[in-house]
Amino acid sequence: MSESTNTIEQDVPVANNTAADSRAQNARRKRLFLALLASVATLGGGYYAYDLFVASRHAETDNAYVGANIAQVTPLIGGPVREVLVDDALHVKQGDVLVRLDDTDARIALKRAEAELALTERRVRGLIATDGGLDAQIAARAADEVRAQAQVSSAQADLARAKIDLDRRNALAESGSVSGEELTTARNAYSTALASLRVAEAARTQAAANRATAIGSRDANRALIDKSTPDTNPEVLAARAAREQAQVDLERTILRAPVDGIISRRQVQVGQRVQPGAMLMVVVPIHASYVDANFKEGQLRKVKPGQSVKLTSDLYGNSVKYDGKVVGFSGGTGSAFSVVPAQNATGNWIKVVQRLPVRIALDPQQLAEHPLRVGLSMTADIDVSN
Repeated sequence: MSESTNTIEQDVPVANNTAADSRAQNARRKRLFLALLASVATLGGGYYAYDLFVASRHAETDNAYVGANIAQVTPLIGGPVREVLVDDALHVKQGDVLVRLDDTDARIALKRAEAELALTERRVRGLIATDGGLDAQIAARAADEVRAQAQVSSAQADLARAKIDLDRRNALAESGSVSGEELTTARNAYSTALASLRVAEAARTQAAANRATAIGSRDANRALIDKSTPDTNPEVLAARAAREQAQVDLERTILRAPVDGIISRRQVQVGQRVQPGAMLMVVVPIHASYVDANFKEGQLRKVKPGQSVKLTSDLYGNSVKYDGKVVGFSGGTGSAFSVVPAQNATGNWIKVVQRLPVRIALDPQQLAEHPLRVGLSMTADIDVSN
């Protein structure tokens, strides 16, 4: 009996301790759950606040690269290379001499064109001077024609007199009043007068032809100089244009830098014969660099031209920041302008998020302080809050 009583007394404290431990564990679990719930709420609120006040006001990408409008150096005339004055990585100014071609042929062509121009100017001046002489020649031929006409009239009168004398002697010869010798003389005089008339008519025809020839020569001469002077004559202008073209070809034997920048991709050597349009080198205008940032299409909802951009480069790190402005958007995505565009009209189509290049202009002063090179990686952060 005493042993049973002791056992019951020992079990009661154990049960009480178990219930207390269970309540303590439940309270601890409740506190942990509330702490977890508070942490989740805090994180959710923080994310919401970050998205509302920070992320939603910025569009950022590290898929951005430096670009520039590279200027190619190409000859406009062909010829052997006499001298190359620059090499890769050299900084040049606009107008600096880069390459000299052999100019022997160009100089000869220029002298030939100048001589041809001088000859043409002399010929035109001669044509103008000849015009007055041709007018005088026409007047002389007209006088010859008048004189020939007078000779024809005189010959006609002589023929008429000879005809009358012959007719009269023929009438007298029938009655025997005129000797045969006199009749023969009259007949000879008539024949001579007729021949003289024919000669005079031929001379008149020749005089008329000479006058027509002189008029034709004058008209042909005037067609070459009509309404022009030695300075405005078409032949002179053509010769002058040929001289100017030869002068330009001579000047084109010297290739100069089209812009300020860095020499790159030099492909020309002394002695090499180059052809018109062949690329000899390029000049990279690093002072006018820009950035093409490839944003996902979902990031561009609030992006518009004129918005400010903060940029950093892998070259300088976060210690150097660039200020930029959104210039505009490319006309198509990168995949649309690829060599082999994607064909989506298939049965097995998977949507791929596209990226659209955004052109960003950089601050020239910052570029001068920290120059960039084409192709360098950049990180662009656009402020879309305004």
